[in-house]
Formats: sequence, structure tokens, C-alpha cells
Amino acid sequence: MEQLFKRKLYDKLLAWKRESNGQTAILIEGARRVGKSTLVEQFAMNEYQSYLLIDFNKASRQTKALFEDLVDLDYLFLSLQAAYNKVLVPRKSVIIFDEVQQCPLARQAIKYLVQDGRYDYIETGSLISIKKNVKDITIPSEEERVTMFPMDYEEFRWALGDTATMPLLQTFYNKRLPLGAALRTKMREFRLYVLIGGMPQAVNTYLETRDLQKVDAVKRRILQLYDEDFRKIDDSGRISKLFMSVPGQLSRAAMRFVPYHSIGTQQEDTMVGFIRAMEDSKTVNVVYGVNDPNVGLALSKNESQYKIFLADTGLFVSLAFWDKQYADNILYQKLLSDKLEVNLGYVYENVVAQLLASAGNQLFYHTFRKDDIHSYEIDFLLSRGEKIVPIEVKSSGYRTHKSLDAFCAKYSSRIGQRVLLYTKDTSHDGQVELFPMPMACCL
Repeated sequence: MEQLFKRKLYDKLLAWKRESNGQTAILIEGARRVGKSTLVEQFAMNEYQSYLLIDFNKASRQTKALFEDLVDLDYLFLSLQAAYNKVLVPRKSVIIFDEVQQCPLARQAIKYLVQDGRYDYIETGSLISIKKNVKDITIPSEEERVTMFPMDYEEFRWALGDTATMPLLQTFYNKRLPLGAALRTKMREFRLYVLIGGMPQAVNTYLETRDLQKVDAVKRRILQLYDEDFRKIDDSGRISKLFMSVPGQLSRAAMRFVPYHSIGTQQEDTMVGFIRAMEDSKTVNVVYGVNDPNVGLALSKNESQYKIFLADTGLFVSLAFWDKQYADNILYQKLLSDKLEVNLGYVYENVVAQLLASAGNQLFYHTFRKDDIHSYEIDFLLSRGEKIVPIEVKSSGYRTHKSLDAFCAKYSSRIGQRVLLYTKDTSHDGQVELFPMPMACCL
């Protein structure tokens, strides 16, 4: 039985309902199977007298046709109530447009429905910004947009019945105290999150079975859905190949994603379109290089230099061994036994990217020359106040941070906190602060 998990986005919906008071609709974007529909229906049941949910993946032609003519809104609302056997109450009911990208005219209608003012409107969508879904409609200005991510680490711990871990980690982080004897347990719990990830179906399967092989099967079905979606957008299969190549590209430890390794040489505008499509799908986190690392990181964003991580690290673990059986997936074995090798460090980079993105951070990184052959690389850069925070990620307990030191020496006046995330306890080495991996949530 599917469980209802506590999600942080619920509070954002509450704030929207209170502050908007019917003046705007809200659109929840996110990857397939991330929990959008479940959350929205749960919210509608709890916070409204009644609700009407239209799933445009299943809606009839007659239902979709209702949005072709908005002259008589009374007729529209009566028809919907009759079709879905629901009674709507002005200012006490909400209408949900689920998978609204399947009916662009319904999304366009939001402008007039909000102006009418009788009901609230919540939309959900995947691949919502892809040109073919919106090219013939006017995007309503009366629409707020938020992104739903896979469950972050705190939401994952909530699902497991643990409400103490994240407040404790935050306190230890704030006070810069080592976890001491608790470190081993907290790292083991975090590795479990890395393996399972934050897709609600995968978490639910783990809670029901405690069987990682069954969890892996669920994740593979989700990845197949993504593959099918990408093939609908691009029937040549090139976007799908790019998506499937993410673990292989990261395992090369290259300083940028190299598309032609996966799909051959492409025209630049074609490649930009492919990467945008992947970003819009919310299935990946794209980390862009910056030419001049400063507080306004986006101002020197280099769109031709980027790394791609999966939005969910649990899916990443399954995709990395896509062509093998569960038993051959050494990431499960290595992580469970805490013997992840240095050359598998991209797994931890992926989870840090996931946690930083779900906390609302735009993701950037920076490379610069060390000598004629070698370069330094800073894994992630965050903007905090008037300073930037460079972050280096280590898959082991190694405390070396040559890239971080060189970067901070080069841009010393711009640097705030200096962070190394690794698998050992809170410490410091000169001006560099070292934190165990779960504290990525606290940055």
C-alpha cells in the first residue's frame, strides 16, 4: 500500500493559498513519479471543502474540448462537476489540472479562470516547458511556478519515522562540533539514502519489503518511463542516449560533460536544445561552469561548459549498472560495506548536487589551469551574501584539498566559507572546514 509521505512543498502550498487568496494559480513542475499528484490531492483533501481533479493523461476528448471555448464559464464548471461527480463551492473548492502539459488549452485558460475568481487552481506537469507543449498558447501571467524535487534527506528520514536526525545535524553543524560516536551510524543512514534515493515509490517499496533488490526494480521502471518520455520528444533517441550516458560521463572524471562521446558531433543549437529538454524534464541537475567566479555567479555562466547529474541519486545508482543485474551492481555492495573506492566518488558528487538543488541553490562549478597539462576544479560554488562558498567533495576520508587552496588563494577577497565534504567527522584544516557528507543539507 502506497504511504503518504510528509513533503516540504506542502507548506509552500499553504503559503500560496493564504497569500494568493485566489489571485493566482500555482504550477508544480517536477519529474515523473516524484510525488506531485499525491501531494496535490492530499493538500486538496485537507485544505478545501471539495476538489475536482482532472488527470489530462486520462481525460476524455470531450473534457479537453471544454477548454476550447471559454465564453460560458458557468457551462464549463457545470460540465466538469457532472463529468467528475463533484460539487464545487465558490472560494472553498480547488480544481486540479494534473499533467496539464497534455492539454495546453487548459493551461492557457488559467488566465480567465483565475479572473473569474470562483475557485482555486493547482496545476502539475512534467516536461512542461518543452516547446511543443507551449508553442501555440499564451502562458498565463497569473501562474506561480514551483519545482518539486525527489525527497531530500530530511524528508527521507521523516519517511523512516526519524524526526531527530536533521535538527541534530543542523545543531552540530552550527556549533562546529564533531559527531563523535554517532558518526558511524549517521554515515550508514546517509548511505542508505544514497542507495534508495528520494523517489516515493522506491522509498515505499523499501519500507514495505526492506529489500534493496525490489527497490532497484522499482527504480529501473521509473528510468524506463524517462527513456520513453525522451523518445517522445526526440524519436532519434539522442536525448535518451545523453541521459543514459550520465554515469559513464561522470566516471571519466572529466571536467565537463562531452556530448559527442555519446551521440557524435551535433550542431550547437541542436545540442543546446537537447540539454534544455533534459533540464526542463527535471530528471537531471545541470551544473554550469562559470568563467569569473563572483557573487553573481549566473552572470559569468558558461553554457558550453557543464556537468550533468541525475536529480535522484537512487536512480543514478541503478542507471550506473543499467545493463547488469542487481547482484552485479557494485555500488550497492561498496556503499553498504562502506568501501566506496575513490574512482566511484561521483556517486557522492551526485547526492551533493541533489541536496543543494533541492534546497533551492543554482548549481555552478569552476575550473582553472594548474599548468600546461593539468587543471584545478572546484566541485560546487554557492553564493552567500557578498561572498562565494567553494565546496569540494571527497568520497573518502582524505583531507587533501589542493584545488580548494589554489582557488581561495586566487580569489581570496571573494571567498567566504571554505568547505570540504567527506566521509569523516567535522574538523578544520587551516581555513578549510571539513564536514561529514550528510551536512551538505546544512550549507
